[in-house]
Amino acid sequence: MSQPGAPGSPFDVRGAVDLSSFGRPAAPPPGAPGGAPAAGGFVVDITDEMFPSVVQQSAKVPVIALLWLPTDAENAKLATTLGELTQEYGGRFLLARISVVDYPQIAQAFQVDAFPTVVAILAQQPVPLFQGVAEAEQIRGVLEELLAAAAANGVTGVLESYDGAAATGADLPEPEPELPPLHQKAFDAIEADDLPTAVAAYEQALREDPRDQLATAGLAQARLLLRTHDADLAAVRKAAADNPGDIDAQLAVADMDLLGGKVEDALSRLIELVPDAPDREVLRKRLVEYFDLLGAQDPRVAPARRALMTALY
Repeated sequence: MSQPGAPGSPFDVRGAVDLSSFGRPAAPPPGAPGGAPAAGGFVVDITDEMFPSVVQQSAKVPVIALLWLPTDAENAKLATTLGELTQEYGGRFLLARISVVDYPQIAQAFQVDAFPTVVAILAQQPVPLFQGVAEAEQIRGVLEELLAAAAANGVTGVLESYDGAAATGADLPEPEPELPPLHQKAFDAIEADDLPTAVAAYEQALREDPRDQLATAGLAQARLLLRTHDADLAAVRKAAADNPGDIDAQLAVADMDLLGGKVEDALSRLIELVPDAPDREVLRKRLVEYFDLLGAQDPRVAPARRALMTALY
């Protein structure tokens, strides 16, 4: 699973408050003057009953989970900023607000005890983002990294606009249709961290139907996850820096870049090696695999394909 930046340095964790102390300025409840906006648009307030459906939604678009204290002034300020950014991105992710006062068990599931905390759910997996207060531009940078990681993992949907019923969960989309058997086998294997089985399932799906684009993308993802499964990022980067002419080292660091959402870096690194590479085919195949994973709709793919053609010929 690709992961954007973890919580840390750019954000002011002084904005986070433990549930055991409430000695901070209060805010009106959401929707009241001076409080955070009410849910609506692409913002939904989560209950225990809704939570499984929202996790399922993360297979289509990233879900930004805000674990917050709705009547704390700093929490309300962050919720307002996140809500504005959510509408700005127009359905590329869903903001799920979770009141840790009303639903503490969800906070326990995330193993969070200071608020506000923001966690992404991507393809049903949690991805820590940040804790405490943050400005819009800081958050926008994190969102861009998250969306790049989502694209690398094939999560590229766009939501239809939610109406006021979203606050009750009434209009959450129906679960996705059942996957074909081999796709389901591969998906279950990835969930179980059995990547060789996932690769084999997708390869079998392609033998049965070479035009199966979902299997092509799934195979590219499973192979990427398998190659990087036990990799140490620092060691991979050092090997690539120490051995700029070592194709295997450059392929390894490109994999790590793609997995981390640095798509342009991964593509350009390999394309630049093509003209002088003793075995261009290795680089071409890896780049084609990246293209398959990202999908033809990704705006970075077409320019990279043209650049590869130029480098080859």
